[in-house]
Amino acid sequence: MRVFIIGLTIASAAFAGASFTKDVAPILYKNCVICHRPGEMAPMSLLDYKSARPWAKAIQTAVVSRKMPPWFADPRYGHFQNDARLKPEDIETIKAWVAEGAVEGDPKDLPTQPTFAEGWRLGKPDSVIDIGEDFKVPPGRDVYQNFVVQTNFKEGKWIRAAHVLPGNRKVVHHVHFSVLADEGSAAVLAVDSLSAGRSYFDVQDGLSRVRDDAPVVNDACAGDGGIANLSGFEEGSFATMLPGKGPDVYDVFGDGSIAKYIPAGAKVRFQIHYASLGEPQVDRTSVGLYFASKVPERPLKRVDVRNRFFLIPAGASNHEVKRCYEIEKDKLLLAITPHAHLRGKDATYELVHVDGRREILLSVPRYDFNWQIQYRLKDPILMEKGSRMLVTFHFDNSANNPANPDPAKAIRWGDRTEDEMMVTWTETLDAAPAQALSASTEKK
Repeated sequence: MRVFIIGLTIASAAFAGASFTKDVAPILYKNCVICHRPGEMAPMSLLDYKSARPWAKAIQTAVVSRKMPPWFADPRYGHFQNDARLKPEDIETIKAWVAEGAVEGDPKDLPTQPTFAEGWRLGKPDSVIDIGEDFKVPPGRDVYQNFVVQTNFKEGKWIRAAHVLPGNRKVVHHVHFSVLADEGSAAVLAVDSLSAGRSYFDVQDGLSRVRDDAPVVNDACAGDGGIANLSGFEEGSFATMLPGKGPDVYDVFGDGSIAKYIPAGAKVRFQIHYASLGEPQVDRTSVGLYFASKVPERPLKRVDVRNRFFLIPAGASNHEVKRCYEIEKDKLLLAITPHAHLRGKDATYELVHVDGRREILLSVPRYDFNWQIQYRLKDPILMEKGSRMLVTFHFDNSANNPANPDPAKAIRWGDRTEDEMMVTWTETLDAAPAQALSASTEKK
C-alpha cells in the first residue's frame, strides 16, 4: 500500500502546475480543434484560453469518460492508424489542469495555432466543384436531391484526397459524391437495379424505403433468397460527407502509390440528404479535390456491402442482422466504415480465412449515429480469394433507446433518418498490382 501511494504521489506531481498555454493547448491542437473551431460542427471553439476556459470541467468529463475524442472500436481487436483515443498522460494533464483551477499560464508558452483554409481540413484544394446552384431546401421534410455537374477536366486526374464541404451545415445531413460512368447513369437511381425485375421499394422526394410487404432476410449469410445485391458487393461512392467523418484520403501510405481516378470530361453527382427543418434553407455544397503528384501504382477501390431486406420488430432491443461477402479475388483491406441510423447498436466484422481461421477485424460495441467513423487499419489485411467476411449488426428498437423515434413501429431499410440501414463501406486494393497505370487511363 505504501508503494502504491508513493507511486500515485509521484505520478500526480508530474502533472502538477499544468497550464493551458504550455500543457493543455498542445493536446487540444493535436486532437480536438479540427472540429472545435469557428465554423465547424463542434458547439464551441477550443483554439484559445478565453474560448476553452468556460468548458474546462466539461472537457475533463468528456476525456475521462472517453466520450471525446470520439472513438468506438473495441481495443481488443485490430490496430488502427487513426485511433483517436487520447494517451493516458494527456488525460492526466487535463485532469490536473482543471483540479488546479484551469489557469492560463504564460502566453509566451502558447504554441502556434493550427491554420485551416476556408474550412478545408487538408488545406487549399487543387480544384473545387460545387453543385452548380444555390439550392432552396424546402421545410418540413427530409429531401434526397441529386445534382449532376461537369468537371470540365481536359485530361484525366489522379486524386490523392477529397473533402466534401457542406454549404449549409444546418440542413446537410450527408453527401455521396460519385463519378458517373456515362451520360445515361445520371438519371439512374440506385434502387432501380436492386429488385431484379420486382419493385420492393417506394420512392418519395428522392428517398427510397423498402416496402412493408417485401421479403424479410435478416440473415443474408444463410442465403439471399434469390434477391439481388444480398451477395457480392456494390461499387461505392468516390467521396462522402457523413456526421463525424473527416475528408477522404486515398494516398493511404503517404508515398503517392495509391490514388483514385476521374476521367477527362467526366460528370459527377452529388447525392445529398437534406434533413427536415422548420424553415427554408439554402445550400451550395462543394467538393475539394487534391491532385496526386504522380501516376500511382494502384487505384483505391470502394467495396460496399449491404443488407436492405431486414425487418426490426417493434420493441426489439437486440435484433440481429447479418450480411456476408465472399471474397472473389485476393484483396488488401485498408479501412472499414459501419453505417446505421438511430437504432444501430453495435457492429462486428469477422474474416473467415480459407484455412478456417477466424479473425475479428473490427468490433464497435457502442455504435453512435452522430459519429460515423472510418476505421483505417494500421496494416493492410490480406483477404484471400475464397475467404468470407461476416458482418453482424444489432439494433435497439426498444423504448430504452433514447434516440429511437418510435419503438412501437417495425422498421425496414430506408433513406430517412427515422428508417434504418445496415451498410458497410470498405476501402480495398487488389493484392497484386495489375499492369502499369498511365496518366490518362485507369486500369481496372
